[in-house]
Amino acid sequence: MTSDTSLAFAHPEERAIASAPADPRDRISLRDHIVAADIGAFQQERGHSQRLRFNVVVEVRPAPAPLEDDVDRILSYDRITEAIAAELAAERLNLLETLAARVAERILAEPQAMRVFVRIEKLDRGPGALGVEIVRSRAEVPTAAPDGGAALRPVVAWLSNAAIAAPDLGARLDALEAGGAPVILAVGLPDQAPPESGQKPTQRRIDLLAIEQNAWMLAARDRRCVVVATRTEIDWAMKHGKMVVWAPSKIVLDAVDGPKGSARDGVALALWLAEHLDALRLEVHGDVSVPAGSRVPVTHAAP
Repeated sequence: MTSDTSLAFAHPEERAIASAPADPRDRISLRDHIVAADIGAFQQERGHSQRLRFNVVVEVRPAPAPLEDDVDRILSYDRITEAIAAELAAERLNLLETLAARVAERILAEPQAMRVFVRIEKLDRGPGALGVEIVRSRAEVPTAAPDGGAALRPVVAWLSNAAIAAPDLGARLDALEAGGAPVILAVGLPDQAPPESGQKPTQRRIDLLAIEQNAWMLAARDRRCVVVATRTEIDWAMKHGKMVVWAPSKIVLDAVDGPKGSARDGVALALWLAEHLDALRLEVHGDVSVPAGSRVPVTHAAP
């Protein structure tokens, strides 16, 4: 029991050695790599960076001979730290388990990587280190089927409250569908102003929730307008040709590099989403101004 307990808390390299197959593999390791990140499921963790300690061991295929002291012939340590940085930059996460799985999957995408041990610990959540450790092998990682087609690029359409209430709403949606591209609808605040909290973080959430209430009002006007909150739902809808209405809270609050302006500016939020999705264009239905300098084309529909 003592040896089992010691092994459970040992460095992943010792775990790798203890569970090595009959034909031992080469290993590379990253020890005590500390990065600050905004992560955590509790509300008090949001908006505050905390230190994460990474320990990673990768079992690799033997490097092709002759090695010739050439860094391009090996799995570089930089690939491990780049995998960590890329996943931390992709979006804000609630769970260390999610982060560990994504880091492992990214590392196993390297041709030489066969098995990876990832341990991540939070160093600022208590008197000790709180963490998770996972083991993943190449055989466990599903291979993505080749798509063979170009990436889908949607049209993001922002609808004013007048456009939502107008008798020609159905005709507007028909015209958007007829364009052939996936359509993501976005809205702004309802006509009734949301409550004032007096604090920026809470007001941001209140404003985003008010926009989501307006999204549900749009959904009530036309059955095609399905409200979605996650990137997964948006991607699925685009692949299946479904029109959706964006409920922004989750994506905005989880974004590492989210929109900088006020959450009350629904057009600016829609433009940020359009840029985030590399949209074909942002189509504005309503008499509103649009922030300048976007890399996504902006068009104004007929009033």
